[in-house]
Amino acid sequence: MANTVIEVKKNPNENNGGLLRRFSRRIQESGIIRKVKGARYNLRKESKLKAKNSALKRMSKKREIEHLRKLGKAVSK
Repeated sequence: MANTVIEVKKNPNENNGGLLRRFSRRIQESGIIRKVKGARYNLRKESKLKAKNSALKRMSKKREIEHLRKLGKAVSK
């Protein structure tokens, strides 16, 4: 996401509330909030190496549990 700089300067006769409203309006117009909210739940795809390692770990754990069941040390579900 590209960085967007929003800058507002206080006018001499402007109070803080007006400055805040003007800043909020600029933020809304720029679409920053929409981009952030849209990207909030997008998850990156897991890398092939990470997926492979995860699968290998699952397989070894499964083998270990099966071995313990055969020995009678693990309770089967």
